[in-house]
Amino acid sequence: MIFDNKFIQQRIQKAKVLKESGFNPYSNDSKRNTTINKYVNVNQDIFDKEEKRDEKRHYIVSGRIKLLRIMGKASFAKIEDESGMLQVYIARDNLPEGFYNETFKKNIEVGDIIEVGGYPFVTGKGELSLHVDELKLLTKAISPLPEKFHGITDKEIRYRKRYLDLIMNSEVRRTFQIRSQVISLTRRFFEDKGFLEVETPMMHPIAGGANAKPFVTHHNALGIDRYLRIAPELYLKRLIVGGFEAVFEINRNFRNEGMDATHNPEFTSIEFYWAYKTYKDLIAITKEYFHYLFDHLNLPTILPYGDMEVNFDNFTEIPLIKSLSEIGGVPEEIVYDKDKIVEFLKSKNIDVNEAMNLGQLQGELFDEFVEEKLIDPTFITEYPVEISPLARRSDENPAITERFELFIAGREIANAFSELNDPVDQLERFEGQMAAKDSGDDEAHEMDSDFVEALSYGMAPTAGQGIGIDRLVMLLTNEHSIRDVLLFPAMKPLHNETSHEESEEEEK
Repeated sequence: MIFDNKFIQQRIQKAKVLKESGFNPYSNDSKRNTTINKYVNVNQDIFDKEEKRDEKRHYIVSGRIKLLRIMGKASFAKIEDESGMLQVYIARDNLPEGFYNETFKKNIEVGDIIEVGGYPFVTGKGELSLHVDELKLLTKAISPLPEKFHGITDKEIRYRKRYLDLIMNSEVRRTFQIRSQVISLTRRFFEDKGFLEVETPMMHPIAGGANAKPFVTHHNALGIDRYLRIAPELYLKRLIVGGFEAVFEINRNFRNEGMDATHNPEFTSIEFYWAYKTYKDLIAITKEYFHYLFDHLNLPTILPYGDMEVNFDNFTEIPLIKSLSEIGGVPEEIVYDKDKIVEFLKSKNIDVNEAMNLGQLQGELFDEFVEEKLIDPTFITEYPVEISPLARRSDENPAITERFELFIAGREIANAFSELNDPVDQLERFEGQMAAKDSGDDEAHEMDSDFVEALSYGMAPTAGQGIGIDRLVMLLTNEHSIRDVLLFPAMKPLHNETSHEESEEEEK
């Protein structure tokens, strides 16, 4: 059973004793009038007072007990709320008779959430604290916290029990506060640019908008299967056909693929589509977007990322084919010859599917020899048409598309292109994708006849882009696993239910 642990049973008994003594261990009448951070900020002048205290001031703060040093007639505790940590001084003679010895010392402990009232003072060691003259238990924690005051280091536990990770590691909360700010700022940036935020379906009749294997679900009422969306692209472009000229969606997408440091089965991105613009315009707005984020997050434009330093003032552009030789060191004479690329990859002991077409093989060369070398923000442009089924062909060179991907710190952050708005060309691309699917490519794009029909009514020249929010937050917070920027990342199921005692031992 979940509460069989003897330490939990002891705490349950303490909660029972409190109830019998007339103290509700789960009360809901908090009188808090300030946060810890505000308390600290408004009382900085106490350090300048001769007596280092001001008994005329009175504050009520609440928080979880993170540290407790119980002594004979007085105790010190560290309590924490979302805004910070505060030391409180609890003396027997300042509380109702018998409360300190019979209630506080015996039944209140680390992990409990309490409310304390009192006045500010500075201890002999120079720490701003609260001198308590009233104390109330708000929530009795019956599961003991791990015995490590400085947090949980076992990442498996941190991801599975994110609530415990957030309790014990305050810097983790900071990561998710930044994530929230990034999403809020992203929305504000595009709204200020005149974009309309829209919502499109998350269950699709056809898995479309990107090359990926979908999750399949079933609609009972209709008796049909649906696909969790892998991208909102085709619905957003339908809106451009309908007459909206600038739309965006901050969306959750789902891809039935492997999990690693940069991939989670569900992830967040923003996709936006802009009529009468090209992918070159998207390069300009992307630079502006990054400067906007850095300004509003008060971040330096040179950020550490692991052993690297990323200079966000240094955006560059280079065509994909050119990058193969100039950055990847691939011999120029092989990049347009399918057989020579296969031979080259084999000579480097890289497994290669010889059924790939030229564009796909060029993509393999890029993945193997270029991508990880792109540290400062780099727009890789002019992708082969074979690996860009939704992008517009270049008028000058029909073998390439007007597309870019943005790479930072060796990882893709954004994907964008001038949109294909020729319905006949789009139909042919879909047919090519279907042929690839018939040949065993389970990530090839499905045929979407309704989308082709939508294009047949005419879509204005349009540019569209997607930016991965999770990977962006990883960059800004110097995190190296996508699971560190997702509150509840996907995890492999445990083979057996772990008992509470076993979990406690893992946490120690």
